[in-house]
This record gives sequence, structure tokens and C-alpha cells, in this order.
Amino acid sequence: QVQLVESGGGLVQPGGSLTLSCTVSGSLGTIIGMGWHRQAPGKQRELVAITTSGGNTNYADSVKGRFTISRDNGWNTLYLQMNSLKPEDTAVYYCNVRAYRYSGQYDSWGPGTQVTVSS
Repeated sequence: QVQLVESGGGLVQPGGSLTLSCTVSGSLGTIIGMGWHRQAPGKQRELVAITTSGGNTNYADSVKGRFTISRDNGWNTLYLQMNSLKPEDTAVYYCNVRAYRYSGQYDSWGPGTQVTVSS
């Protein structure tokens, strides 16, 4: 069974930085990609950044130039470096993996980590 656990969230002042980590365990199968999503109170979950097995990365317009997604070579840990944080970045951040096995394609999610940007 696949398990994802996020860490690194917390309270930070506007303009500050945080680095989120997502530790992955279990048998993933063939990975299509991994990503970070976030959900603010009263809003839908939105994509923040993804990285694919083909080497592509994509970011939401709202975080381009401020956030950087990266991973280790073995897809065991996913990172999100967040700089120049704004109050509107406040949300629960979720790690996600999309992969496939013989049974088909699947998505797996972590429980999330809270990021609060406030003075």
C-alpha cells in the first residue's frame, strides 16, 4: 500500500520561506508524476506544482517564480521550496502521486500539512 506523509508546514510571516517535504513509501508501480496541491478554507483544492517522469515541471501561475518543486532520484521524497510567501498562500498543502500498476492508473494522497502566512 502506498503512503505519503507531508511535513514542514507551519506559521511564517509574509515574505518568508518554507520547505515542504513528502515522504513516499510502499510499492508505487510505474510513476507518471508527483505534485503538490493546496486547499484554502472555503475553496476548492488546486494544483500548485507537478513534476513528471518525463522530466517536465509545471506551476500554477500564482506561484511561478516563487515556488520550486523537486524530488530525489528514487521518487522517495518530494519537496516544495516556497519563497516570498503571501497571505493568500495560506492553505493545507497535499502531496499526490499518480502512477499505474497492472490493475490500472491510480492517485494517492497524503493527509496534508497546514501552511499559514500571517504577521
